[in-house]
Amino acid sequence: MANVAHIVFFSLIGGMFSLLGGVLLLSNKKLAEKLQAYGMPFAAGALLAAVFLDLLKDGLEDSPPDQVLAAALIGILLFFFAERFLRWFHHHHQHEKYDPSTSLVIVGDTVHNALDGVAIAAAFLVSVPTGIVTTLAIAAHEIPQEIGDFGLLLSKGMKRSKVLLVNIISSLATVVTALIVFGLGKTSDVPVGVLLGLSAGFLLYSALSVIIPTIHEKANNKRLLEFQPILMLLGAALVAISVQLAHNYIHHEEAANQTQIQTDAAGIPHEEAGHDHDSMLELNEANEHGHSH
Repeated sequence: MANVAHIVFFSLIGGMFSLLGGVLLLSNKKLAEKLQAYGMPFAAGALLAAVFLDLLKDGLEDSPPDQVLAAALIGILLFFFAERFLRWFHHHHQHEKYDPSTSLVIVGDTVHNALDGVAIAAAFLVSVPTGIVTTLAIAAHEIPQEIGDFGLLLSKGMKRSKVLLVNIISSLATVVTALIVFGLGKTSDVPVGVLLGLSAGFLLYSALSVIIPTIHEKANNKRLLEFQPILMLLGAALVAISVQLAHNYIHHEEAANQTQIQTDAAGIPHEEAGHDHDSMLELNEANEHGHSH
């Protein structure tokens, strides 16, 4: 069962680990650009697999389908209107003396990190393996995104040290929202399935509306099949395998716990719980033989 330590550690991975892309940009621009180009399609596949094979699947097992799917729709709409507001704000302030796009990038990144925290916490409310798979999928799409954010801030004239500091502070939003959602899920009657549906909507919007259009824009239309679509399939396949392994582990643990509960209810000592059926029969026969004498 997940605890606060899991949430802090893995939300730091989901938020702080993404900074590796930005740090790489500061040290090696060419390598960072390649990572961004190839990391985006991989991340899209990873997110789509995490949404449909993990988050929604677990959500539908926990809560009624209409609640889970409605929450997913709300997640998509919330993300859409958040992005819409940021674009509107940029349009209405772009003629002012200061460049609002710098603040726009920072605010947008912080909101994105906060929503990632919601997804991570909701997944850990289901199980530790589910939380780990979701965290890795989020980290996969955050790394190339952070490269883009770092590049934009640097192009606006912000110093490298300030760019790094701003992004470190922004990434902490993942930890804050993850702790809040995890606390609510543990202490209140908030349905975990609804949180999973909401998180699925966030990640689905990010994959379909943000990442995949970028892949199409940068594609070479003269070729039908490029390396990027293969990376997208690879990302989906790796997460699918990870999800399957995680669910197998969960089912194994549940079976082991159920066996132990039945053993305790029967009053059998733990050291004897592993005796096979033949041994138990021999013991019963010996007892019956003693009574006959």
